[in-house]
Amino acid sequence: MNITDTIRGAFRRNREQDRVRAYLDQSISMADLERRMREVDQGRFQPRGYGF
Repeated sequence: MNITDTIRGAFRRNREQDRVRAYLDQSISMADLERRMREVDQGRFQPRGYGF
């Protein structure tokens, strides 16, 4: 792993965290927020491992 991979990884994680935060901020009630949190925990924003 070189320095550029480390820097790219740091920025990539921040963008993913921003997407998750924006998704959670759109909730309209506590029940909606809890449902969205469960979706995030189950991997809603994780990359898919399709081997095509």
